[in-house]
Amino acid sequence: MKIYGPAILFAPAGRPEIIPKAAQKADMVILDLEDGAGDIDREAAYANIRNSGLDPKRTIVRTVGPTDPNFAQDVAFVRTTEYTQVMVPKIYSEVPAELDGLEVIAMIETPQAVVAMERIAQHPSVVGLFWGAEDLTVGLGGTHSRRLPDEPSPGPYRATMSLVRSMMLIHVAAAGKFAIDAVYADFRDPEGMHIECIDACRSGFVASACIHPAQVDTVRKAYAPDAAQLEWAQRVAEEATKHPGAFKLDGEMIDAPLITQAQRVLDRAAAISPES
Repeated sequence: MKIYGPAILFAPAGRPEIIPKAAQKADMVILDLEDGAGDIDREAAYANIRNSGLDPKRTIVRTVGPTDPNFAQDVAFVRTTEYTQVMVPKIYSEVPAELDGLEVIAMIETPQAVVAMERIAQHPSVVGLFWGAEDLTVGLGGTHSRRLPDEPSPGPYRATMSLVRSMMLIHVAAAGKFAIDAVYADFRDPEGMHIECIDACRSGFVASACIHPAQVDTVRKAYAPDAAQLEWAQRVAEEATKHPGAFKLDGEMIDAPLITQAQRVLDRAAAISPES
C-alpha cells in the first residue's frame, strides 16, 4: 500500500454528498463506517461506498472494531468491492483472521493493543498503524488526552499518550511499515495542528488524519519543507556528489545519516504542493 500524500480525510459513509468533496480536497480518503459515521443505515452506507467511484488506491474503508456485532459484515462487504485497504479500530491483542488478504491499517487505541504493538506491527496483513488518543484515554481510565488550560503548558499530549505515539513510530519502522498520526480534534485551531504536524513529519510519520476539510491545507503546509530546509537539503545533496564520505558544510559535519535526511526533505518537497 502506498500513501499518496500527508493529508488523509475522514468522510462518513452515510453522507454520499460529502464523499466526492472529500476525495477532491484530500490526498486520500477514509470512508468511515465507525465513530465518525454515527448511527447509520449500513446497507445505505455500503451502497454509498460501492457507488462512490473513488480511486481504490487512494481510498481506505474504516470498519467497526472486532468486538462490534457489525464487524464481520463490514469486512465481508469490503471484500465485494474494489477496495482492499481497511482501517480497523479498537484492535486488542490480535489481528482478526477475517482480515487476512486485506491491507490493514490497525488502530492502536486500546491498552491491549499498546502492549501487543510489536506483534500487531509485524502481522503480514498489517501495512501500517494509526492511533486514537481519545479511545486510549478512556481505556486507561483517564478523562483528557491533552493538558488543559488549568495545567502548566496546556495543549500537548500527556506523557502516556506521547509514549504510545513514539513507540508506535518505532515499531512500524522496525517492521518496515508506516505510521499515520492521530487526528487533531480542534479543527478551529490551525496553529496548534500545524505545530503538531510539523513534529509528526520530522519524526517520521507519513501522514496525519483530518476530521475536517479545513485541516487539509494545514497538514500539507506542515509536511512541506520550508525554504531554509529546502536550501540546506539542496546544498547537502550537491556537496555529497563531490565527496566519497563525510564533509563539512557551514561548520557542520555531514555524514551518511544527514545526507539521507536531506534526500528525504527533497523527496517530500517534490511530492507535496501546499497550494494543491
